[in-house]
Amino acid sequence: MDEREELEALRRELEQANYEYYVLDNPTMTDYDFDHKLRRLEELEAKHPDLASPDSPTQRVGGKVAEGFAEVVHRVPLESLQDVFSLKELTEFDQRVREALGEEIEYDVEPKVDGLSVALEYENGLFVRGATRGDGQVGEDVTENLRTIRSIPLRLSEALPSLIVRGEVYMPKKVFEDLNAQLELQGKSLFANPRNAAAGSLRQHDSKVAAARKLDIQVFNIQWAEGRTFRTHTETLDYLASQRFKVIPHKTCTTIAQAGEAIARMGDGREEYPFDIDGAVVKLNDLAGRERLGSTAKFPRWAAAYKYPPERKPSKVLDIVVQVGRTGVLTPKAVVEPVRLAGTTVTSATLHNQDFITEKDIRIGDTVLVQKAGEIIPEIVAVERDKRPEGTVPYHLPDRCPVCGAPVARDEDGAHIRCTGAECPAQRLRHLVHFASRDAMDIEGLGPAVVENLLEAGLVQSPGDLYALKAEDVAELERMGKKSAENLIAALEKSKGNDLSRLLFAFGIRQVGQKAGKILAAHFGDLDSLMAASEEALTAIPDIGAITAHSIAAWFQSPQSRHLIESLRAAGVNFKSLEAPAGEALAGKTFVLTGTLEHLGRKEAAALIEAQGGKVSGSVSKKTSYVVAGEAAGSKLQKARELGIPVLTEGELLSMLER
Repeated sequence: MDEREELEALRRELEQANYEYYVLDNPTMTDYDFDHKLRRLEELEAKHPDLASPDSPTQRVGGKVAEGFAEVVHRVPLESLQDVFSLKELTEFDQRVREALGEEIEYDVEPKVDGLSVALEYENGLFVRGATRGDGQVGEDVTENLRTIRSIPLRLSEALPSLIVRGEVYMPKKVFEDLNAQLELQGKSLFANPRNAAAGSLRQHDSKVAAARKLDIQVFNIQWAEGRTFRTHTETLDYLASQRFKVIPHKTCTTIAQAGEAIARMGDGREEYPFDIDGAVVKLNDLAGRERLGSTAKFPRWAAAYKYPPERKPSKVLDIVVQVGRTGVLTPKAVVEPVRLAGTTVTSATLHNQDFITEKDIRIGDTVLVQKAGEIIPEIVAVERDKRPEGTVPYHLPDRCPVCGAPVARDEDGAHIRCTGAECPAQRLRHLVHFASRDAMDIEGLGPAVVENLLEAGLVQSPGDLYALKAEDVAELERMGKKSAENLIAALEKSKGNDLSRLLFAFGIRQVGQKAGKILAAHFGDLDSLMAASEEALTAIPDIGAITAHSIAAWFQSPQSRHLIESLRAAGVNFKSLEAPAGEALAGKTFVLTGTLEHLGRKEAAALIEAQGGKVSGSVSKKTSYVVAGEAAGSKLQKARELGIPVLTEGELLSMLER
């Protein structure tokens, strides 16, 4: 077999593996074999660029999307559906259809996926464009991001001149849970629900991000087909399945009563779907009948969306327990008497935070109404005050962490209450991952997965334990081995010599980021001097406000923090500032960087400015001294010109620094 034949064979084999894994849910190829074959295909395509093809499996890995999304005018409008909220309204819909078409009616019932509707366009069997629904008439071109969804075929077995397919992109429930867990670990805002997560992922300007989010799709309609005719909707779904699309599960019914039963079964079984549903769709099966019925100004007359009501049931609050998350947030949870909701038995409900508890005045012993928010998270929506027993008292979150006993502090800009313990067991994973991160101690090879393995093996409890690790112990961990273990130990040893500013950021002190770490390291010179500083002394430092000063002082006074520091001291970690004293050439000057500089990276330029006493800001204002503009400078340059602020080239900035 020559290389060209091998290339084509690999493409067919990998696409078949994709289909079996992502559509049939029946993988026959191991991840290792898939990755190995994909790498070989990439090598062959690089060697034979004349054989490049947009339907190759290598095109699913993602790349940059052009800035902004181009508008797409839908050839066939992506209509929304009229909602019905009861079986009575569903029966009225059926009566209107029968009055217009006669008695012989057949419906197709499908779960209504709570995701993002898209249109997929194929020309001669090749996927050429994908667009969001938008307003139904005009959407956005998100082709590159849709290519990353492996259940979307890039080439069809039947090459129709033109085919437009409609489907719903969603984030599987398990992927959503894993994504939010990762965001929580990073201290970032969580997605409210899978739909928001899917919408945000599909509109990423870097499709590698979309690829990492593991989106999926359920296809439910043919919008346009040139070269094929169909009699019924179920025929179109069967055809789409034959072309290897992941087709929405559906049930054909001959009466509206049967449709109602199918809707009820889908509602009862909603937990079994890998995607969220917020209702069921009832569609006329006969396509000619659809043409006769047509559409109103807003909706097709041949379909209706039955919306499941939020199921609420009474229960009793047996207890309120407090959990400490990976970021130290104290989250109260009500333990309730078991109640059946949306197909599952609920025994607890989130109480969000103290403000939520206070607003609703939720107390232990109360009878409350419980529902599933977004059909996922049980929550309390109301208290039945008339059923409140005597002797109940308002509930308040503890002032100390229930896990480690450290004091708690409320976020200045929100309702969250956090544990301040530097060695809190609940936050071990997050503390260790942050400590090793690139902008902190920059310990190469110590990512979240390795940290989890170290914790599970009992090898570390806090950052100080990292420096006592031995290569032979690490080598025993999953996916490590001797060489990886030796590299990790070498990286740990190297990190001992980092500048004090990195260590201060690695501590994870609230309000102390990279910039504050540099300011504190430069001002005090060593960690012991900083530890001895009073709040008043800290507040006197430029750019260190009262809130930050209090947070720093409180952190250093904590016994857990002191223990951590002494363990790092014993390990030989550097506690001194290695940076040269700041110059004064740019003292009192504020710079804004915009565009792409030819020789300096944005961080490098900022560091040079700060080293000479200048400040770097992210926005242009009247207080800005200079704007440094590189290639493709945008709105910041325009605003500088409007305000009459001097604009420097990169060369002029370097000359200023040299002087």
